[in-house]
Amino acid sequence: MHEIEFRRAAFGDRPAPPPDVLAAGGPPKRRLLGAIVLGAQGRYAAAATLLDGLARGRGQVIAALALATLASHRRQLGGHAVARGLDGSALRRAAAAESEPDPDGLDARGALADALLGLAADHLGTGRLTASRRVLGRAAAAADNWRTRTRLGWVTAELALASGEAEAAVAPAEAALGEATAAGSIRHTVKSRLVLGAALGTIGQKRRAGELVSGALADADKYELSSLSWPAGLIAADLWPAEADRHRSRTAAVLHAVLLNSDPEGRRIAHGSPWVPV
Repeated sequence: MHEIEFRRAAFGDRPAPPPDVLAAGGPPKRRLLGAIVLGAQGRYAAAATLLDGLARGRGQVIAALALATLASHRRQLGGHAVARGLDGSALRRAAAAESEPDPDGLDARGALADALLGLAADHLGTGRLTASRRVLGRAAAAADNWRTRTRLGWVTAELALASGEAEAAVAPAEAALGEATAAGSIRHTVKSRLVLGAALGTIGQKRRAGELVSGALADADKYELSSLSWPAGLIAADLWPAEADRHRSRTAAVLHAVLLNSDPEGRRIAHGSPWVPV
């Protein structure tokens, strides 16, 4: 299967190829794209196998992107402290890298932005809001493609929410949704809906928040985005208290499957994290 099909599954509207196809060998960029899709499905063990090999490679750009991707997978399981070390390594590799531009940010500048955005999210997850804000400012200067701008919107909104400034979270979340929708990325649109839904729900705009989260849940199921499906269930439980038990039960089932498909380090992180309801 050609790289373009992997790219469409990672950043577009194509359903994911079978896991064995994603985990197969091939050129470095195709392996990176396969790992990104596997991580989105919550297949963290298979993704880590690919990313570990890429991170040890000689290509600075691919190595930096692989490290930042592995950091995001650790962060998705609540391992912000572990992710910080990986993002730091990604930043060091990216700082020395050069490459031709890539439309989805799989280039030197995108790798630098991924590492900085990852570090901002890592600091946020460990309660270091000032440090998160400082690194986020550096990431904003590197936001020259749709994927980076979308992720910048997510982290900016999440930082505002963590700072008790829910009103300020809405605009960057709206911007992220606009970028993801314009790019035609199902996965980024789902995540953007969740971030915006959380922000709107916090300020009492329950109707639109509910529409966004319902749509995100439906697409997460349709495209097998387990890494987003269980957080979506937690947001839904908060939005609809009368249905909270159903949403939490479903979340537990999805998360159980994700942990079965995780490597031992991922399971260890999840079980020790206050962010993951295992």
